Amino acid sequence: MTMLDKLEPIAIKFEEVRQKLADPSVMQDMKEYTRLSKEYKELEDVKKVYDAYKNVLSNLENTKNILATERDDEMREMAKMELDELEDSKERLEEEIKVLLVPKDPEDGKDVLLEIRAGTGGDEASIFAGDLFRMYSAYCANKGFKTELISMSEGTAGGFKEVVMQVKGDQVYGTLKYESGVHRVQRVPKTESQGRVHTSAASVAVLPEVDEVDVSINPADLKVDTFRASGAGGQHVNKTESAIRITHVPTGVVVECQEGRSQHKNREIAMGYLRSKLYEQANAARHAEISDKRKSLVSTGDRSAKIRTYNYPQGRVTDHRIGLTLYNLDAIVGGDVDQVIEKLKMAEQSEKLSAMEGL
Repeated sequence: MTMLDKLEPIAIKFEEVRQKLADPSVMQDMKEYTRLSKEYKELEDVKKVYDAYKNVLSNLENTKNILATERDDEMREMAKMELDELEDSKERLEEEIKVLLVPKDPEDGKDVLLEIRAGTGGDEASIFAGDLFRMYSAYCANKGFKTELISMSEGTAGGFKEVVMQVKGDQVYGTLKYESGVHRVQRVPKTESQGRVHTSAASVAVLPEVDEVDVSINPADLKVDTFRASGAGGQHVNKTESAIRITHVPTGVVVECQEGRSQHKNREIAMGYLRSKLYEQANAARHAEISDKRKSLVSTGDRSAKIRTYNYPQGRVTDHRIGLTLYNLDAIVGGDVDQVIEKLKMAEQSEKLSAMEGL
């Protein structure tokens, strides 16, 4: 099968989506219109490369015909130069097409719930969880993602025992999914009088938000409690029992939301959070199986895997999955996480390309 044969169905799909977006009935259905708009954007890049590739192939054929029939030396020399340029363009576009044809994770376009939990290390682990929360908040702001605090449990010496935030935007899961796992910090804690370096940890879980059609929840399986929220939120939060805790009895999964101003809003957010947790639980076995088959080290989503170390005395950040070490800790912790995430994306893409070529 030629490159054009592989791209043709995608080009046809692009035209179908474009026509649907122009349909007045679709425009009135905001949910469907948003879904199609995202699909259009994803297909548009492939369509542009498809058109460019077709144009290069056509020019190549014309140039070869000129070389086969032209007798003028000057014209032949010009045709040879053009042929070399076109061959280079063809090769470059074919590499680009290979990348575009790598199977996409259908969840990449989804919004996420980002959980950060303090692990081993006592108060220092909670402080580090707070550092990670600020790092991701800054990163999301830089990317143009919208964030909303869902729930938090503050540490006794600062930071958080646990904090959850919702992140919305373009390709959020596809960007943040690489951050799931255990993050370690090596530094001298503020409470350390002897100047010794301690190692503490916090776990990060990135959960794609799912629709009701993806996860069916029986209301009879739920135990819902209301309570007064603690922490940030102002007087209104602390005076009313607006916070919601939902327990899914069959699985024992518990979620909370305390940051909204109304009980109704908190319940709605908590139900979305619960769907994501149950979806993750149901897909854990499938993800483990896929990971074992691929032997992938990049984005398994395993929250127990030790993925990264932040060494403050050396100003070093090391991502253990791809052996990446950067001596730019302040910038990364300040929100410039892209210099790590982009390398992880490239490594995963390389893995997938190798797997495709091995078929």
